[in-house]
Amino acid sequence: MLKENLANVREKINIACKKVGRNPDEVTLVAVSKMKPLEDIETLLETGQMEYGENYVQELCDKYEKISRPVHWHMIGHLQTNKVKYIIDKTVLIHSVDSVHLAKQIEKEAAKRNLTAQILIQVNIAEEETKFGLDTEELLQIIMEISKFPHVHIRGLMTSAPFVADPEENRCYFKKLHELFVDIGKKNIDNVTMDILSMGMTNDYEVAIEEGATMVRVGTGIFGERNYNK
Repeated sequence: MLKENLANVREKINIACKKVGRNPDEVTLVAVSKMKPLEDIETLLETGQMEYGENYVQELCDKYEKISRPVHWHMIGHLQTNKVKYIIDKTVLIHSVDSVHLAKQIEKEAAKRNLTAQILIQVNIAEEETKFGLDTEELLQIIMEISKFPHVHIRGLMTSAPFVADPEENRCYFKKLHELFVDIGKKNIDNVTMDILSMGMTNDYEVAIEEGATMVRVGTGIFGERNYNK
């Protein structure tokens, strides 16, 4: 079932790209494996799926240690500064950087290990009180500050749009974030590449792709519902 679900999501990505004249190769699918057993990831590895997203540091570290072969781990959940040291050398991308304070800690831990951390700046594009992320007004200033850190490389932007019944309701947010993404990219800021736009989840990834997402984070659509009462 997992492989069928993954194939279905990939097909929908292809259709969404075709609809707006994009190459499906421009879109990276991150399978969000939080709260799902390692066996599920091992099953999907047989299909060539290499990108996996985790929300919790401890879970990412456990799976990192136990998986049969290396994969690309993405830290997509809120990251506390005191947990950075545990995942700094295990992730290919940290999606959820939402403050200079956090970026400073990432810089410190990356410097210790002589590596460059690849990060996205999280934007609260819909200004939801319950969500993490920067306001659009402060975005550029904070990007400028973080860009000065030599062991941190800003690769783009990330957002989690509101959970809505009709994904069309989120189109305006995806469109707005894409515009910011393009505008910031045009500024040619040193140490800022702006080549990854991470937006769109199970509920709305097709609309996100139509509006320019280069990375989508799909969990339930691949792994099925999660049991939060365990």
